[in-house]
Amino acid sequence: MMTKSYKFYYAVFANFFGFWYNIKVVGKENIPEGDGFLVCSNHYSATDPIKISYAFKGHQVHYMAKKELFKVPVLKSLIKTLGAFPVDRSRADVGAIKHMLRLLESGESAAMFPQGTRHPEEDPRETTVKTGAGMISAKTNATVVPVFLHQKNFKHRSFRRATVVIGKPIPFEEFGYDHEVPGEYARISNEIFNRICKVGEEAGFLE
Repeated sequence: MMTKSYKFYYAVFANFFGFWYNIKVVGKENIPEGDGFLVCSNHYSATDPIKISYAFKGHQVHYMAKKELFKVPVLKSLIKTLGAFPVDRSRADVGAIKHMLRLLESGESAAMFPQGTRHPEEDPRETTVKTGAGMISAKTNATVVPVFLHQKNFKHRSFRRATVVIGKPIPFEEFGYDHEVPGEYARISNEIFNRICKVGEEAGFLE
């Protein structure tokens, strides 16, 4: 579901960012109909949310953004319009997590980076994965859409080709979640990230 202000900003700026970041989108047919899904992607640049938003035309995808960005008056207004909400990265921000849960449970779509932070110039398969994506998907039963982001050497540079590969949606039931088994959030997070990397491998970006 998109707000009027988001539709306006998308209409005005999407083509500019698509050109500036030289974005190519693969797998648009895999975007679920309707909303209420969780986008999970690898993460190498601060511009990754923009690339994902560009790719998911017709859907307003919400993100956590570090709270410091919301202290800049003009930027605060812009990123809130685009669907971002603040998170305190210095601690386990329960409020931000609850907000994302409410978004998904109310039928909105959101995005998370299972790695938790950016990993530029690194093979994503060699990075660590946090438990957050597994927890969010388990608590909401949300369909997960795996997305692989690629640029040469996993390093952002304007006008260098940036490819967004959208994989087939994963119904939550496929994870076989058992709330009585310890470590399920971590297992699901790792499974999600493995699927993300598989999307990259199938697209020819990981050998």
